[in-house]
Amino acid sequence: MYHCHLHFYLLGRQGRMFEIMKEMPPLEHFTHEYMESEELDEALAAKADVILADLEELDVKEAVQTLVSAKRGEAELILLADKNRTDIFSGDLHGVKDIWGCPMSEEEIRFRFQRWQQECKTSKDYWQTSHYFEATINNVPNLIWYKDKNGIHEKVNDSFCKTVNKTKEQVEGRGHAYIWDVEHDDPACIESEKEVMDRRQTCVSEEVIQTGGGMRTLTTYKSPLYDLDGSVMGTVGVAIDVTQERAYEKEIIQKNETLEKIFTTIDCGVIRHTVDGSHILSINKAALKIMGYESQEELLADGFDMVANSVLEEDRDKLQECMKNLQKEGDIVSIEYRVRHKNGEVLHLMGNVKLFKENGKLYYQRFLLDCTAQKLQEKKNERWQMELIQALGIDYSIVCYFDLNEDTGIPFRYHEGDGGVFAPGPDGKISFKGSMERYIQEFVHEEDREMLLHLSSKEELEKELAEKQMDYVNYRVCVNGEIEYFQIKVVRTGKWSKEKHGMVMGIRSVDEETRSEMEKKTLLENALMQANRANKAKSIFLSNMSHDIRTPMNAIVGFTTLAITHIDYKDQVEEYLKKIMSSGNHLLSLINDVLDMSRIESGKMHLDEKPCRLPDILHGLRNILQADIHAKQLNLYIDAVDVLNEEICCDKLRLNQVLLNLLSNAVKYTGAGGIISMRVTEKTGAPKGFAHYEFHIKDTGIGMSEEFVSHIFEPFEREKSSTISGIQGTGLGMAITKNIVDMMNGTIEVKSEQGAGTEVTVGFTFRLHTGAKEPQDIPKLKNCRALVVDDDFHTCDSVTYMLGQIGMRAEWTLSGKEALLRTRQAVTRNDIYTVYVIDWMLPDMNGIEVTRRIRKEMGDAVPIILLTAYDWQDIEEEAKEAGITAFCSKPLFLSELRSCLHSIVGAEETGKDGKREKEVRRHTGRILLAEDNELNQEIAAAILGDAGFTTEIAGNGQIAVDMLKNSEPGYYQLILMDVRMPVMNGYEATKTIRKLEDKELASIPILAMTANAFEEDKQEALSSGMNGHLAKPIDVEVLLDALDRILE
Repeated sequence: MYHCHLHFYLLGRQGRMFEIMKEMPPLEHFTHEYMESEELDEALAAKADVILADLEELDVKEAVQTLVSAKRGEAELILLADKNRTDIFSGDLHGVKDIWGCPMSEEEIRFRFQRWQQECKTSKDYWQTSHYFEATINNVPNLIWYKDKNGIHEKVNDSFCKTVNKTKEQVEGRGHAYIWDVEHDDPACIESEKEVMDRRQTCVSEEVIQTGGGMRTLTTYKSPLYDLDGSVMGTVGVAIDVTQERAYEKEIIQKNETLEKIFTTIDCGVIRHTVDGSHILSINKAALKIMGYESQEELLADGFDMVANSVLEEDRDKLQECMKNLQKEGDIVSIEYRVRHKNGEVLHLMGNVKLFKENGKLYYQRFLLDCTAQKLQEKKNERWQMELIQALGIDYSIVCYFDLNEDTGIPFRYHEGDGGVFAPGPDGKISFKGSMERYIQEFVHEEDREMLLHLSSKEELEKELAEKQMDYVNYRVCVNGEIEYFQIKVVRTGKWSKEKHGMVMGIRSVDEETRSEMEKKTLLENALMQANRANKAKSIFLSNMSHDIRTPMNAIVGFTTLAITHIDYKDQVEEYLKKIMSSGNHLLSLINDVLDMSRIESGKMHLDEKPCRLPDILHGLRNILQADIHAKQLNLYIDAVDVLNEEICCDKLRLNQVLLNLLSNAVKYTGAGGIISMRVTEKTGAPKGFAHYEFHIKDTGIGMSEEFVSHIFEPFEREKSSTISGIQGTGLGMAITKNIVDMMNGTIEVKSEQGAGTEVTVGFTFRLHTGAKEPQDIPKLKNCRALVVDDDFHTCDSVTYMLGQIGMRAEWTLSGKEALLRTRQAVTRNDIYTVYVIDWMLPDMNGIEVTRRIRKEMGDAVPIILLTAYDWQDIEEEAKEAGITAFCSKPLFLSELRSCLHSIVGAEETGKDGKREKEVRRHTGRILLAEDNELNQEIAAAILGDAGFTTEIAGNGQIAVDMLKNSEPGYYQLILMDVRMPVMNGYEATKTIRKLEDKELASIPILAMTANAFEEDKQEALSSGMNGHLAKPIDVEVLLDALDRILE
């Protein structure tokens, strides 16, 4: 099959020898082309496949080296030399194929050249055979391998490598275990190969082998390989991977079993019988039940003649006729008919009959579906539709139903004053087209006639109602010489099809509605009044802002002056600095409120929904408020009721902002000794994959007036008494809260009474996080008793339910004394409580005392968990001495309770309590600060110096670029870049730096440190090439954290 064209280069003066060679014919599949020269030509040598070189008159060593270096790698070099001068070839003959001694007779020349041709042909034949072999085994889907006696793979095909996901280099020379990613060779595989070699026969078998990816089923064909002496030297194997086929076979068997089960249990009746009805092939229970029979025998005994005798007589002939009309295999018909059971009940059936062939004979296959309920519902709907039309007719002087396809209708209400245009005829019906044309000509204003004729045409109505359920048009009529405005409204009814286009048409007067347009003026005036009110509120806001900003500024300036005056009194200066810090933080909060409101009104605030946990949010709020709660001597209660779903997806930052704002207001407006509570409840009724939560925040503070509550969500609004009471604020907090709640599709409601306190209820529906959930029950506590002791019913109910979810038998009581009584009863009955959950602050005795008494009755083995809404550090030692096993904070969630119980009963520890001393961070290195404000330069340099950095300052962006360009790589570790600077701003400076030729300098970390604090400012900083963004005023901890993160 192959063709080989050979180029010969004949070098030298052996003219006769060369002529004889050229005269000799090439072998089959070969052609020859000859090139000759007397002098050595390297170009011809490079083209040749075979070189015959006569070196008689040449420098032998030099010529051989030249030819070897000039020829192609696979080309053959044959030297022609005097038989008596073979000594000239002493030395390296690498690259020489053969040496022919000269002179030679013509017969010897022919013999040598013919033998060379045979060797060449043998080589090419071997190449072709090898190529055929490789192409065959490497392009079949089956696995092919060759093994030696020890099971080592000597050769494999591409399909084998693809299956084991390894290369040939990785497979060849390795054993079964390595190739299939298992620990040991497969004994079954070894045994089958040994049997093939022993019996010297091909063995066909199906083997299940263990692989790193699981079990694989292979159909294998294994045969012995023989050595030159006839002994067995190994095996050759071919395998077909039938794992998927076996899985399909198993699946088919399961599906057949399922289909058989469905056939016998489905509600749809199935019956198969002969065309003449003389023999029933099969019938399921549903079919017998639908037709009113207990068994097939009862059906036949009642007289089955293609149809059951229970089919109503008036439907029987119609059903038989439909079945007889089926002529050929595959014909199908659907028909509705009725059957009457022995108890007189009539069922409506939907029947489907198909003609099919089996074993050469035609049979009927019938499906029966009970549609009685559907029929009754349709009749009910028709009655309801008629009642609805009648009810709608109250507002309309004319109401009619029309079928546009048939151009007929039924009037439900018509007006004699219209000359009986829509009055029914003797058959109770009217024509839509005729009635409308007469009505338009007799009553409609002449300027509106053409428009109304077009809109009420059949084509236009079908077009409009196909796109929407309802359409209407206003027009004018002449009534007693005066013009009035009327309206025609059409509503699509029922399910539209090619055969039926039903609609209801109503005509009513809209004259009063037209006149009501005058009321728009009043609405505009109200809008103007609202605008004026907003302007007034804004003026009040500016006045309040002036007061509220000047108040902390006065404190900052005043205490700064005092600190300078008393600079030698460290304690006094420290106190002044704390007050300056407090005033500065308050001033920053005022500015943040104004900026947040600005972002909301400009539409630049967006939600960032991510998975988060409710327990983390609520405990975080408690930690944030704890200092203020202690400082004002308040009582804070946070609990959770019926919260089953703790993992949610929401904007955690904004949810925290809403709840923290409401709780901070409660702290701010509640006096010492007051109570603040927040209860989160999961409500029912949320869509699948979502959960609805209600946050109820209540305080016993000063409260608000009813008039102020009605405007509480308006920007710049503040209670008039707030300034008098000395409590500062912008009047934006609740407006921001309301806007964020609306953005999150939530609800917020405020109730308040002056002198009594305030209640705020916020509702959100959050999408649930669908990540993996750990099992709720704890096997060691399964069916064990537990007792919950708390004076709050909701807490008792919620914790009891959680314990039930864990698998325990939980009970609750509101009293510590009753808990002791139940404990004694449990001991007496030998059915003790395995776990106690006890609230710390009980009305009759506290939880620690209850624990002491329970320990006297139960000993030390029973776990007792102390549940508290307070910080338990002050009582921890006393509680543990009394026998408390663990502590849980309110609000308590299922995951926290389960984790606590799991650790108590000996599960793996989820964490260890302990405190580490705060590490003092020390740094080294040089930072380039680009800042034009001298005061900011001084502050930043001092902060960085305290942290261990050396700071160099550039007064604008251009100077910063020049200083970096003139430095060596690594001289500066990082650049802190202000944005608004003269000459060159921070964004331009960053872009210039990123384009520097020195890649190391161009890649230096750059952090924006600016008062531009909006989200779009952060994005612009990142897009210009900066590595991060820090908002002024600089928080030292945030700055150092950012430096640690980037420089680590």
